[in-house]
Parts: sequence; structure tokens; C-alpha cells
Amino acid sequence: MKRLENKVAIVTGGSRGIGFATVRAFLREGAAVILCASRQETADKAVAQLREEFPGAVVEGIIPNLTDYADVKEAFGKVIEKYGRVDILVNNAGMSDSTPFVNYTDELFAKVMGLNVQAMFNCTHAVVGQMVDQGSGVILNTSSMVSLHGQPSGIAYPTSKAAVNGFTNSLARELGPKGIRVNAVAPGITETDMMKSVPKQVIDPLIAAVPLRRLGQPEDIANAFVFLASDEGAYITGVVLSVDGKARS
Repeated sequence: MKRLENKVAIVTGGSRGIGFATVRAFLREGAAVILCASRQETADKAVAQLREEFPGAVVEGIIPNLTDYADVKEAFGKVIEKYGRVDILVNNAGMSDSTPFVNYTDELFAKVMGLNVQAMFNCTHAVVGQMVDQGSGVILNTSSMVSLHGQPSGIAYPTSKAAVNGFTNSLARELGPKGIRVNAVAPGITETDMMKSVPKQVIDPLIAAVPLRRLGQPEDIANAFVFLASDEGAYITGVVLSVDGKARS
């Protein structure tokens, strides 16, 4: 039996990168997946590709404004109405930044915190009532290795990811008695489309600093999400799982 058979999952930021790899992994393990994207065309493209790869799989795309609670509540409510349940939520949508602090604006700080923290709250709050009614559910959040170790610039990003860790740990304590597990995955340097455009002379020193001597792949992170979403992780909650090749000080 597949590890996520008969499960219904929502994955935000699911049209590319780590989110797309997670949707693929969940479909491979038998879940029905609703991916969230920022634009209809990217959602449609991702869904078409996935349906070609997994004929007969249940996958669809939606485009709520994740920083607008009412919009998220309405969109996720339609998912619950259609499928009757939500078993897994992956809060993966987010943005990074590397602006020096002296050049930071309050607008930029609010934008990063909005997508990385407020959206996580919105999405979680929109499904948690259903999970409580079910007596089960898994909430998974994308953190980052910089939440633990910081980064030289772009202060809002590690700040937001530290908030993800606090949200994860606290909600795990609150929701555990209700049968709901809450965990996070903290990726290291991962070879997404953005990284593929970085020059080799920049990439090579990064690889040399990783004890496993390679960059992470989106599938590495997706595999961690599958494990934590499945019954194999049934006694794991409140964990921020580092998947970074030990690329830390």
C-alpha cells in the first residue's frame, strides 16, 4: 500500500521547486493533492504536467491570495466541501531576500513576513477546524537552515523562518491532544531553478562547504515531507528536521 493512500493534501507554493517536488512525491504515494500557486497559468501548467506523469491521479490547482485570510478560507473551504476532509497541509509558499539591513524598508520586511509567516497562519487556521473534527491531520511547514544560523544579509528571511519554528513547536503542543501532528523541514542550499542560474564559481565553494559535497535537490526535501506526513512519522511532532547535508556552522 502506498504511504499516503486515500489522503487529501494541500501544498502551497506547489507549482515549482520544492513545492512541486513535494506534490509529485505525494501523488506517487497515493494522495489527492491540491496545489496552490500565485498565478492561474502556472497552476494550470503544473497540473497538466502532473496529470501526464500520473494518469488518473487526483490533482488540481488553486490560486488564493495566501496573505488574505478571507480568500484562503473561501478557497480551502471549497476543497473541504469537495473532498470532505484535509489530511495534510504543507505550508511551503514563501520568498527569500538578501537586501542589506541599511537598505531595508518597512514595506519589504512586511512583504517577506506576510508571505512566510502570515500566510502560514492563514492556511493553517483555515484547515485546523476540519482536522480537529476528523481527529487527525498533519501540518508541515518549510523552514530553513538560516532560521537556526542566520545569514549575512536579508534580515527578514531568517527572522520569518525562526517564526516558522516557533509556530511549529507551539502548535504541536496545542494540537497534539487533538490527534494533529505539526512539524517543519529546514532545507539547506537546494538546487532549485533560481540556483541553476548562479555561476559555477559561486556554486563550487558552496558545495565544498557541505560535508556531503553536493547541493540538496528538491526531491530530498520532498522525501522528508512524505516521511513526516505518513504513518512512519506517527510519533513525531514539534520537530524542525534539518535536511541540509550538514551545511551548518
